[in-house]
Amino acid sequence: MCGIVGIVGKSNVNQALYDALTVLQHRGQDAAGIVTSQDGKLYLRKDNGLVRDVFQQRHMQRLVGSMGIGHVRYPTAGSSTSAEAQPFYVNSPYGITLAHNGNLTNVGQLSQEIYESDLRHVNTNSDSEVLLNVLAHELAVRNKLQPTEDDIFAAVSAVHERCRGGYAVVAMITGYGLVGFRDPNAIRPIVFGQRHTDNGVEYMIASESVSLDVLGFTLIRDLEPGEAVYITEDGRLYTRQCAKAPQYAPCIFEHVYLARPDSIIDGISVYKARLRMGEKLADKIMRERPDHEIDVVIPIPDTSRTSALELANHLGVKFREGFVKNRYIGRTFIMPGQAARKKSVRQKLNAIELEFRGKNVMLVDDSIVRGTTCKQIIQMAREAGAKKVYFCSAAPAVRYPNVYGIDMPSVHELIAHGRTTEEVAELIGADWLLYQDLGDLIDAVRGTKSVIEKFDCAVFDGQYITGDIDEAYLNRIEQARNDAAKAKSQAVNAIIDLYND
Repeated sequence: MCGIVGIVGKSNVNQALYDALTVLQHRGQDAAGIVTSQDGKLYLRKDNGLVRDVFQQRHMQRLVGSMGIGHVRYPTAGSSTSAEAQPFYVNSPYGITLAHNGNLTNVGQLSQEIYESDLRHVNTNSDSEVLLNVLAHELAVRNKLQPTEDDIFAAVSAVHERCRGGYAVVAMITGYGLVGFRDPNAIRPIVFGQRHTDNGVEYMIASESVSLDVLGFTLIRDLEPGEAVYITEDGRLYTRQCAKAPQYAPCIFEHVYLARPDSIIDGISVYKARLRMGEKLADKIMRERPDHEIDVVIPIPDTSRTSALELANHLGVKFREGFVKNRYIGRTFIMPGQAARKKSVRQKLNAIELEFRGKNVMLVDDSIVRGTTCKQIIQMAREAGAKKVYFCSAAPAVRYPNVYGIDMPSVHELIAHGRTTEEVAELIGADWLLYQDLGDLIDAVRGTKSVIEKFDCAVFDGQYITGDIDEAYLNRIEQARNDAAKAKSQAVNAIIDLYND
Protein backbone atom coordinates (compact mmCIF):
# COMPACT_ATOMS: atom_id res chain seq x y z
CA MET A 1 0.00 0.00 0.00
CA CYS A 2 1.51 3.26 -1.19
CA GLY A 3 0.23 6.54 -2.58
CA ILE A 4 1.22 7.97 -5.96
CA VAL A 5 0.56 11.29 -7.68
CA GLY A 6 1.67 13.05 -10.84
CA ILE A 7 0.82 16.50 -12.19
CA VAL A 8 1.34 18.26 -15.51
CA GLY A 9 0.67 21.91 -14.77
CA LYS A 10 1.09 25.38 -16.18
CA SER A 11 3.23 26.67 -13.29
CA ASN A 12 5.28 25.18 -10.46
CA VAL A 13 3.62 21.99 -9.18
CA ASN A 14 5.69 21.48 -6.00
CA GLN A 15 3.02 22.76 -3.62
CA ALA A 16 0.24 20.84 -5.36
CA LEU A 17 2.27 17.62 -5.18
CA TYR A 18 2.96 18.22 -1.49
CA ASP A 19 -0.71 18.86 -0.77
CA ALA A 20 -1.74 15.74 -2.68
CA LEU A 21 0.72 13.61 -0.71
CA THR A 22 -0.62 14.88 2.60
CA VAL A 23 -4.09 13.76 1.48
CA LEU A 24 -2.63 10.34 0.58
CA GLN A 25 -0.58 10.08 3.78
CA HIS A 26 -2.85 7.30 5.08
CA ARG A 27 -1.45 5.06 2.32
CA GLY A 28 2.10 5.17 3.68
CA GLN A 29 3.97 6.72 6.58
CA ASP A 30 7.39 5.20 6.07
CA ALA A 31 8.82 7.56 3.44
CA ALA A 32 7.90 10.32 1.02
CA GLY A 33 9.37 11.77 -2.15
CA ILE A 34 8.80 14.34 -4.89
CA VAL A 35 10.63 14.88 -8.16
CA THR A 36 9.97 17.78 -10.55
CA SER A 37 11.23 18.65 -14.01
CA GLN A 38 12.16 21.99 -15.54
CA ASP A 39 14.14 22.68 -18.73
CA GLY A 40 15.29 19.08 -18.91
CA LYS A 41 16.61 19.08 -15.33
CA LEU A 42 15.25 16.96 -12.47
CA TYR A 43 14.89 18.13 -8.88
CA LEU A 44 14.43 15.39 -6.28
CA ARG A 45 13.76 15.23 -2.55
CA LYS A 46 12.93 11.99 -0.74
CA ASP A 47 13.57 10.54 2.69
CA ASN A 48 12.07 8.44 5.46
CA GLY A 49 9.26 10.03 7.43
CA LEU A 50 5.92 11.76 7.06
CA VAL A 51 5.32 14.28 4.28
CA ARG A 52 5.40 17.20 6.72
CA ASP A 53 8.81 16.07 8.03
CA VAL A 54 10.49 15.18 4.75
CA PHE A 55 9.76 18.50 3.02
CA GLN A 56 10.92 21.72 4.61
CA GLN A 57 10.78 25.16 3.00
CA ARG A 58 14.31 24.88 1.65
CA HIS A 59 13.42 21.62 -0.10
CA MET A 60 10.23 22.99 -1.59
CA GLN A 61 12.03 26.01 -3.04
CA ARG A 62 14.36 23.70 -4.96
CA LEU A 63 11.53 21.58 -6.42
CA VAL A 64 10.88 23.81 -9.42
CA GLY A 65 9.05 22.88 -12.59
CA SER A 66 5.57 22.50 -14.03
CA MET A 67 5.66 18.70 -14.12
CA GLY A 68 6.37 16.23 -11.34
CA ILE A 69 5.47 13.07 -9.46
CA GLY A 70 5.26 12.15 -5.79
CA HIS A 71 5.05 9.08 -3.57
CA VAL A 72 4.27 8.05 -0.01
CA ARG A 73 5.51 4.64 0.97
CA TYR A 74 5.33 1.91 3.47
CA PRO A 75 7.49 -1.20 3.11
CA THR A 76 5.89 -4.32 1.66
CA ALA A 77 8.62 -6.65 2.90
CA GLY A 78 9.78 -4.96 6.08
CA SER A 79 12.57 -2.83 4.67
CA SER A 80 12.62 0.79 5.74
CA THR A 81 15.95 2.11 4.47
CA SER A 82 15.76 5.57 2.94
CA ALA A 83 17.55 4.18 -0.14
CA GLU A 84 14.23 2.58 -1.10
CA ALA A 85 12.18 5.76 -0.79
CA GLN A 86 10.59 6.71 -4.11
CA PRO A 87 10.52 8.05 -6.80
CA PHE A 88 13.34 6.08 -8.44
CA TYR A 89 15.41 7.38 -11.37
CA VAL A 90 17.28 6.00 -14.37
CA ASN A 91 19.16 8.27 -16.76
CA SER A 92 18.69 6.17 -19.91
CA PRO A 93 16.72 6.63 -22.00
CA TYR A 94 15.64 10.26 -21.65
CA GLY A 95 15.81 10.31 -17.85
CA ILE A 96 12.83 8.51 -16.31
CA THR A 97 11.51 8.74 -12.77
CA LEU A 98 8.86 6.38 -11.42
CA ALA A 99 6.61 5.89 -8.41
CA HIS A 100 4.74 2.65 -7.86
CA ASN A 101 1.97 1.23 -5.69
CA GLY A 102 1.71 -2.54 -5.57
CA ASN A 103 3.96 -5.59 -5.72
CA LEU A 104 5.47 -7.60 -8.56
CA THR A 105 5.14 -11.32 -7.96
CA ASN A 106 7.80 -12.32 -10.50
CA VAL A 107 10.44 -9.84 -9.31
CA GLY A 108 13.13 -12.54 -8.99
CA GLN A 109 12.80 -13.55 -12.62
CA LEU A 110 12.69 -9.92 -13.74
CA SER A 111 15.80 -9.01 -11.74
CA GLN A 112 17.70 -11.78 -13.48
CA GLU A 113 16.42 -10.73 -16.91
CA ILE A 114 17.35 -7.11 -16.28
CA TYR A 115 20.92 -8.07 -15.43
CA GLU A 116 21.52 -10.80 -17.99
CA SER A 117 19.48 -9.58 -20.98
CA ASP A 118 18.74 -5.89 -20.50
CA LEU A 119 22.24 -5.23 -19.09
CA ARG A 120 20.86 -2.99 -16.35
CA HIS A 121 21.87 -2.68 -12.72
CA VAL A 122 19.33 -2.58 -9.87
CA ASN A 123 20.70 -0.95 -6.73
CA THR A 124 18.00 -1.77 -4.13
CA ASN A 125 15.70 -4.61 -3.13
CA SER A 126 12.66 -2.67 -4.30
CA ASP A 127 10.45 -4.16 -6.98
CA SER A 128 9.64 -0.58 -7.99
CA GLU A 129 13.20 -0.09 -9.21
CA VAL A 130 12.89 -3.34 -11.13
CA LEU A 131 9.67 -2.12 -12.76
CA LEU A 132 11.33 1.18 -13.65
CA ASN A 133 14.19 -0.62 -15.38
CA VAL A 134 11.78 -2.82 -17.32
CA LEU A 135 9.91 0.27 -18.53
CA ALA A 136 13.18 2.05 -19.36
CA HIS A 137 14.45 -0.93 -21.35
CA GLU A 138 11.22 -1.22 -23.32
CA LEU A 139 11.42 2.47 -24.21
CA ALA A 140 15.11 2.16 -25.12
CA VAL A 141 14.53 -0.65 -27.62
CA ARG A 142 12.21 1.67 -29.57
CA ASN A 143 15.40 3.57 -30.39
CA LYS A 144 13.67 6.93 -30.77
CA LEU A 145 15.28 10.26 -29.98
CA GLN A 146 11.81 11.74 -29.48
CA PRO A 147 9.23 9.17 -28.32
CA THR A 148 5.66 9.46 -29.54
CA GLU A 149 2.54 8.34 -27.74
CA ASP A 150 2.69 5.13 -29.80
CA ASP A 151 6.17 4.42 -28.42
CA ILE A 152 5.01 5.07 -24.87
CA PHE A 153 2.03 2.75 -25.16
CA ALA A 154 4.09 0.04 -26.89
CA ALA A 155 6.53 0.14 -23.96
CA VAL A 156 3.68 -0.16 -21.44
CA SER A 157 2.30 -3.12 -23.39
CA ALA A 158 5.69 -4.79 -23.11
CA VAL A 159 5.74 -4.09 -19.37
CA HIS A 160 2.40 -5.87 -19.04
CA GLU A 161 3.84 -8.81 -20.97
CA ARG A 162 6.82 -9.12 -18.63
CA CYS A 163 5.45 -8.10 -15.22
CA ARG A 164 3.10 -10.04 -12.97
CA GLY A 165 1.29 -8.88 -9.84
CA GLY A 166 -0.55 -5.74 -8.85
CA TYR A 167 0.73 -2.31 -9.82
CA ALA A 168 -0.40 1.24 -10.34
CA VAL A 169 2.37 3.41 -11.74
CA VAL A 170 3.10 7.03 -12.49
CA ALA A 171 6.30 7.83 -14.39
CA MET A 172 7.81 11.05 -15.70
CA ILE A 173 9.83 11.10 -18.91
CA THR A 174 12.05 14.14 -18.69
CA GLY A 175 11.21 16.74 -21.27
CA TYR A 176 8.31 14.77 -22.72
CA GLY A 177 5.50 14.02 -20.30
CA LEU A 178 3.80 11.94 -17.68
CA VAL A 179 2.57 8.36 -18.05
CA GLY A 180 0.30 6.42 -15.72
CA PHE A 181 -0.73 2.79 -16.06
CA ARG A 182 -2.50 -0.01 -14.21
CA ASP A 183 -1.96 -3.76 -14.11
CA PRO A 184 -4.21 -5.94 -16.33
CA ASN A 185 -6.32 -7.00 -13.32
CA ALA A 186 -6.73 -3.44 -11.97
CA ILE A 187 -5.74 -4.65 -8.50
CA ARG A 188 -4.39 -1.34 -7.28
CA PRO A 189 -6.34 1.91 -7.82
CA ILE A 190 -5.36 4.85 -10.03
CA VAL A 191 -7.42 7.78 -11.36
CA PHE A 192 -6.85 10.89 -13.45
CA GLY A 193 -8.50 14.27 -13.70
CA GLN A 194 -8.17 17.85 -14.87
CA ARG A 195 -8.65 21.43 -13.78
CA HIS A 196 -8.94 24.63 -15.77
CA THR A 197 -6.72 27.60 -14.95
CA ASP A 198 -6.16 30.99 -16.54
CA ASN A 199 -3.12 29.53 -18.27
CA GLY A 200 -4.82 26.41 -19.58
CA VAL A 201 -5.75 22.87 -18.55
CA GLU A 202 -3.73 20.99 -15.92
CA TYR A 203 -3.83 17.21 -15.44
CA MET A 204 -3.34 15.01 -12.41
CA ILE A 205 -2.92 11.26 -11.87
CA ALA A 206 -3.32 9.83 -8.36
CA SER A 207 -4.09 6.76 -6.27
CA GLU A 208 -7.40 8.09 -4.98
CA SER A 209 -9.97 10.58 -6.21
CA VAL A 210 -9.95 12.47 -2.90
CA SER A 211 -6.55 13.95 -3.73
CA LEU A 212 -8.03 15.40 -6.94
CA ASP A 213 -11.01 16.80 -5.04
CA VAL A 214 -8.89 18.60 -2.48
CA LEU A 215 -6.80 20.30 -5.17
CA GLY A 216 -9.78 21.37 -7.27
CA PHE A 217 -9.32 18.81 -10.06
CA THR A 218 -12.34 17.18 -11.65
CA LEU A 219 -12.21 13.40 -11.80
CA ILE A 220 -12.28 12.17 -15.39
CA ARG A 221 -12.29 8.47 -14.51
CA ASP A 222 -10.31 5.52 -13.20
CA LEU A 223 -7.83 3.89 -15.49
CA GLU A 224 -9.23 0.58 -16.70
CA PRO A 225 -7.31 -2.68 -16.18
CA GLY A 226 -4.25 -2.64 -18.40
CA GLU A 227 -4.90 0.91 -19.60
CA ALA A 228 -2.33 3.71 -19.79
CA VAL A 229 -2.64 7.47 -19.91
CA TYR A 230 0.05 9.72 -21.40
CA ILE A 231 0.05 13.48 -20.86
CA THR A 232 2.63 15.48 -22.76
CA GLU A 233 4.50 18.30 -21.10
CA ASP A 234 2.50 20.81 -23.15
CA GLY A 235 -0.82 19.30 -22.02
CA ARG A 236 -1.99 16.85 -24.69
CA LEU A 237 -3.73 13.76 -23.26
CA TYR A 238 -3.78 10.27 -24.77
CA THR A 239 -5.17 6.99 -23.41
CA ARG A 240 -4.89 3.45 -24.73
CA GLN A 241 -5.61 -0.11 -23.66
CA CYS A 242 -2.22 -1.82 -23.46
CA ALA A 243 -3.04 -5.32 -22.17
CA LYS A 244 -4.09 -8.31 -24.23
CA ALA A 245 -6.61 -9.85 -21.82
CA PRO A 246 -7.58 -7.27 -19.19
CA GLN A 247 -10.12 -8.10 -16.49
CA TYR A 248 -11.50 -6.10 -13.59
CA ALA A 249 -10.52 -7.70 -10.26
CA PRO A 250 -9.69 -4.78 -7.94
CA CYS A 251 -8.53 -5.31 -4.36
CA ILE A 252 -11.57 -5.41 -2.10
CA PHE A 253 -9.43 -4.49 0.93
CA GLU A 254 -9.17 -0.96 -0.47
CA HIS A 255 -12.82 -0.51 0.49
CA VAL A 256 -12.47 -2.27 3.83
CA TYR A 257 -9.47 -0.37 5.18
CA LEU A 258 -6.96 1.21 2.82
CA ALA A 259 -8.84 3.99 1.03
CA ARG A 260 -10.30 7.16 2.51
CA PRO A 261 -14.10 7.09 2.81
CA ASP A 262 -14.42 10.20 0.64
CA SER A 263 -12.78 8.48 -2.34
CA ILE A 264 -14.50 6.96 -5.36
CA ILE A 265 -12.72 3.84 -6.63
CA ASP A 266 -13.79 2.23 -9.91
CA GLY A 267 -17.07 4.11 -9.69
CA ILE A 268 -17.78 2.82 -6.17
CA SER A 269 -18.12 5.20 -3.23
CA VAL A 270 -15.93 3.88 -0.42
CA TYR A 271 -18.21 5.60 2.10
CA LYS A 272 -21.37 3.95 0.77
CA ALA A 273 -19.63 0.57 0.55
CA ARG A 274 -18.80 0.84 4.25
CA LEU A 275 -22.36 1.84 5.07
CA ARG A 276 -23.56 -1.32 3.33
CA MET A 277 -20.99 -3.36 5.28
CA GLY A 278 -22.67 -2.15 8.46
CA GLU A 279 -26.09 -3.13 7.13
CA LYS A 280 -24.86 -6.64 6.29
CA LEU A 281 -23.31 -7.02 9.75
CA ALA A 282 -26.58 -5.99 11.41
CA ASP A 283 -28.47 -8.54 9.33
CA LYS A 284 -26.06 -11.27 10.38
CA ILE A 285 -26.36 -10.35 14.06
CA MET A 286 -30.13 -10.54 13.82
CA ARG A 287 -29.89 -13.95 12.15
CA GLU A 288 -27.35 -15.49 14.49
CA ARG A 289 -27.87 -13.59 17.76
CA PRO A 290 -31.37 -12.14 17.81
CA ASP A 291 -31.16 -11.85 21.62
CA HIS A 292 -27.85 -9.99 21.46
CA GLU A 293 -28.42 -7.71 24.48
CA ILE A 294 -26.18 -5.01 22.96
CA ASP A 295 -26.54 -1.71 24.83
CA VAL A 296 -24.22 0.42 22.73
CA VAL A 297 -22.21 0.19 19.49
CA ILE A 298 -18.74 1.77 19.63
CA PRO A 299 -16.40 2.04 16.64
CA ILE A 300 -12.65 1.63 16.80
CA PRO A 301 -11.48 4.84 15.12
CA ASP A 302 -11.32 5.72 12.34
CA THR A 303 -11.97 3.33 9.46
CA SER A 304 -14.79 1.38 11.09
CA ARG A 305 -16.88 4.40 12.08
CA THR A 306 -19.06 4.39 8.96
CA SER A 307 -19.91 0.68 9.23
CA ALA A 308 -20.51 0.91 12.97
CA LEU A 309 -22.94 3.81 12.58
CA GLU A 310 -25.07 1.94 10.06
CA LEU A 311 -24.92 -1.25 12.13
CA ALA A 312 -26.27 0.64 15.16
CA ASN A 313 -29.02 2.26 13.08
CA HIS A 314 -30.23 -1.08 11.74
CA LEU A 315 -30.12 -2.74 15.16
CA GLY A 316 -31.89 0.20 16.80
CA VAL A 317 -29.06 0.48 19.33
CA LYS A 318 -27.26 3.59 20.57
CA PHE A 319 -24.12 4.62 18.70
CA ARG A 320 -21.44 6.26 20.83
CA GLU A 321 -17.85 7.40 20.40
CA GLY A 322 -16.13 5.51 23.20
CA PHE A 323 -12.50 6.07 22.22
CA VAL A 324 -10.58 9.29 21.72
CA LYS A 325 -7.76 9.02 19.23
CA ASN A 326 -4.39 10.70 19.43
CA ARG A 327 -4.02 12.05 15.89
CA TYR A 328 -0.24 12.07 16.08
CA ILE A 329 0.21 8.30 16.27
CA GLY A 330 0.41 6.39 12.99
CA ARG A 331 -1.72 3.48 11.82
CA THR A 332 -0.72 0.35 13.75
CA PHE A 333 -1.43 -1.89 10.75
CA ILE A 334 1.59 -0.48 8.93
CA MET A 335 3.99 -0.37 11.87
CA PRO A 336 6.74 -3.00 11.61
CA GLY A 337 7.40 -5.11 14.70
CA GLN A 338 4.97 -6.54 17.21
CA ALA A 339 6.44 -4.58 20.14
CA ALA A 340 5.93 -1.26 18.34
CA ARG A 341 2.35 -2.18 17.50
CA LYS A 342 1.50 -3.15 21.07
CA LYS A 343 2.96 0.05 22.45
CA SER A 344 1.22 2.30 19.94
CA VAL A 345 -2.31 1.02 20.61
CA ARG A 346 -2.28 2.32 24.18
CA GLN A 347 -0.70 5.55 23.05
CA LYS A 348 -3.19 6.33 20.31
CA LEU A 349 -6.52 5.40 21.96
CA ASN A 350 -8.07 6.33 25.29
CA ALA A 351 -11.44 5.07 26.53
CA ILE A 352 -14.27 7.36 27.68
CA GLU A 353 -15.25 5.47 30.82
CA LEU A 354 -18.86 6.66 31.07
CA GLU A 355 -19.67 5.04 27.69
CA PHE A 356 -18.53 1.62 28.94
CA ARG A 357 -19.39 1.39 32.61
CA GLY A 358 -21.98 -1.32 33.29
CA LYS A 359 -22.89 -1.81 29.60
CA ASN A 360 -22.87 -4.63 27.09
CA VAL A 361 -20.66 -3.08 24.42
CA MET A 362 -20.38 -4.00 20.76
CA LEU A 363 -16.99 -2.91 19.39
CA VAL A 364 -16.72 -2.65 15.60
CA ASP A 365 -13.49 -2.69 13.61
CA ASP A 366 -12.85 -2.79 9.88
CA SER A 367 -10.91 -6.06 10.09
CA ILE A 368 -8.80 -8.25 12.36
CA VAL A 369 -5.30 -8.99 11.07
CA ARG A 370 -2.86 -9.88 13.85
CA GLY A 371 -5.33 -9.35 16.66
CA THR A 372 -2.87 -7.09 18.47
CA THR A 373 -5.02 -3.98 18.39
CA CYS A 374 -8.41 -5.51 19.14
CA LYS A 375 -7.10 -7.58 22.06
CA GLN A 376 -5.78 -4.50 23.81
CA ILE A 377 -8.88 -2.46 22.99
CA ILE A 378 -11.16 -5.14 24.42
CA GLN A 379 -9.05 -5.10 27.58
CA MET A 380 -9.35 -1.29 27.69
CA ALA A 381 -13.14 -1.60 27.41
CA ARG A 382 -13.23 -4.02 30.35
CA GLU A 383 -10.97 -1.77 32.41
CA ALA A 384 -13.39 1.09 31.68
CA GLY A 385 -16.18 -0.94 33.28
CA ALA A 386 -17.88 -2.77 30.40
CA LYS A 387 -20.07 -5.63 31.61
CA LYS A 388 -19.68 -7.63 28.39
CA VAL A 389 -17.62 -6.91 25.28
CA TYR A 390 -18.70 -8.21 21.88
CA PHE A 391 -16.69 -7.68 18.72
CA CYS A 392 -17.65 -7.31 15.04
CA SER A 393 -15.35 -7.24 12.02
CA ALA A 394 -16.66 -5.49 8.91
CA ALA A 395 -14.49 -7.89 6.90
CA PRO A 396 -14.25 -11.69 6.89
CA ALA A 397 -11.45 -13.48 8.72
CA VAL A 398 -8.02 -12.61 7.25
CA ARG A 399 -6.42 -16.04 6.83
CA TYR A 400 -3.93 -15.60 3.97
CA PRO A 401 -1.08 -13.20 3.15
CA ASN A 402 -1.47 -10.50 0.52
CA VAL A 403 1.01 -10.61 -2.37
CA TYR A 404 -0.16 -7.58 -4.36
CA GLY A 405 1.19 -4.69 -2.36
CA ILE A 406 -0.28 -4.86 1.16
CA ASP A 407 2.09 -5.94 3.91
CA MET A 408 -0.20 -8.53 5.41
CA PRO A 409 2.16 -10.34 7.78
CA SER A 410 3.53 -13.83 7.84
CA VAL A 411 0.64 -16.30 7.66
CA HIS A 412 1.49 -17.58 11.14
CA GLU A 413 1.08 -14.06 12.52
CA LEU A 414 -2.49 -13.83 11.17
CA ILE A 415 -4.65 -14.57 14.18
CA ALA A 416 -7.43 -16.22 12.14
CA HIS A 417 -5.14 -18.56 10.21
CA GLY A 418 -6.03 -22.12 11.16
CA ARG A 419 -8.44 -21.02 13.89
CA THR A 420 -12.20 -21.00 14.28
CA THR A 421 -14.15 -17.84 15.08
CA GLU A 422 -14.65 -19.09 18.64
CA GLU A 423 -10.91 -19.66 19.09
CA VAL A 424 -10.13 -16.14 17.84
CA ALA A 425 -12.77 -14.69 20.19
CA GLU A 426 -11.10 -16.42 23.11
CA LEU A 427 -7.64 -15.19 22.10
CA ILE A 428 -8.71 -11.55 21.82
CA GLY A 429 -10.84 -11.73 24.97
CA ALA A 430 -14.29 -11.07 23.45
CA ASP A 431 -17.47 -12.56 24.86
CA TRP A 432 -18.36 -13.37 21.28
CA LEU A 433 -17.03 -12.44 17.86
CA LEU A 434 -18.77 -12.02 14.53
CA TYR A 435 -17.08 -11.75 11.12
CA GLN A 436 -18.64 -10.41 7.92
CA ASP A 437 -19.43 -13.14 5.38
CA LEU A 438 -17.36 -12.85 2.20
CA GLY A 439 -20.43 -12.92 -0.03
CA ASP A 440 -21.96 -10.09 1.98
CA LEU A 441 -18.75 -8.06 1.75
CA ILE A 442 -18.67 -8.45 -2.03
CA ASP A 443 -22.32 -7.44 -2.29
CA ALA A 444 -21.71 -4.46 -0.01
CA VAL A 445 -18.81 -3.18 -2.09
CA ARG A 446 -20.40 -3.88 -5.44
CA GLY A 447 -23.74 -2.31 -4.55
CA THR A 448 -26.46 -2.35 -7.17
CA LYS A 449 -24.85 -0.26 -9.93
CA SER A 450 -21.24 -1.44 -10.25
CA VAL A 451 -20.25 -3.37 -13.36
CA ILE A 452 -17.41 -5.09 -11.51
CA GLU A 453 -18.18 -8.77 -11.10
CA LYS A 454 -14.96 -9.97 -9.49
CA PHE A 455 -12.69 -8.70 -6.74
CA ASP A 456 -9.31 -9.74 -5.43
CA CYS A 457 -10.28 -11.35 -2.11
CA ALA A 458 -7.13 -13.43 -1.66
CA VAL A 459 -6.56 -12.43 1.99
CA PHE A 460 -9.94 -13.99 2.79
CA ASP A 461 -10.19 -16.96 0.44
CA GLY A 462 -6.60 -17.68 -0.64
CA GLN A 463 -7.48 -17.37 -4.34
CA TYR A 464 -4.70 -15.38 -6.04
CA ILE A 465 -6.08 -14.01 -9.28
CA THR A 466 -2.79 -13.71 -11.19
CA GLY A 467 -2.49 -17.50 -11.15
CA ASP A 468 1.25 -17.51 -10.47
CA ILE A 469 1.29 -17.92 -6.68
CA ASP A 470 2.38 -21.31 -5.33
CA GLU A 471 3.52 -22.66 -1.98
CA ALA A 472 7.16 -21.89 -2.73
CA TYR A 473 6.36 -18.21 -3.33
CA LEU A 474 4.31 -18.00 -0.14
CA ASN A 475 7.15 -19.59 1.81
CA ARG A 476 9.57 -16.98 0.48
CA ILE A 477 7.40 -14.07 1.52
CA GLU A 478 6.83 -15.79 4.87
CA GLN A 479 10.57 -15.57 5.51
CA ALA A 480 10.67 -11.92 4.43
CA ARG A 481 7.62 -10.75 6.36
CA ASN A 482 7.76 -12.36 9.77
CA ASP A 483 8.61 -10.04 12.62
CA ALA A 484 12.01 -11.62 13.26
CA ALA A 485 13.08 -10.93 9.68
CA LYS A 486 11.79 -7.38 9.89
CA ALA A 487 13.66 -6.70 13.12
CA LYS A 488 16.91 -7.87 11.52
CA SER A 489 16.23 -5.82 8.39
CA GLN A 490 15.49 -2.70 10.42
CA ALA A 491 18.74 -3.04 12.36
CA VAL A 492 20.74 -3.30 9.14
CA ASN A 493 18.85 -0.42 7.55
CA ALA A 494 19.44 1.79 10.58
CA ILE A 495 23.18 1.27 10.18
CA ILE A 496 22.95 2.00 6.43
CA ASP A 497 21.00 5.21 7.00
CA LEU A 498 23.39 6.32 9.74
CA TYR A 499 26.31 5.76 7.37
CA ASN A 500 24.55 7.64 4.54
CA ASP A 501 23.83 10.58 6.82
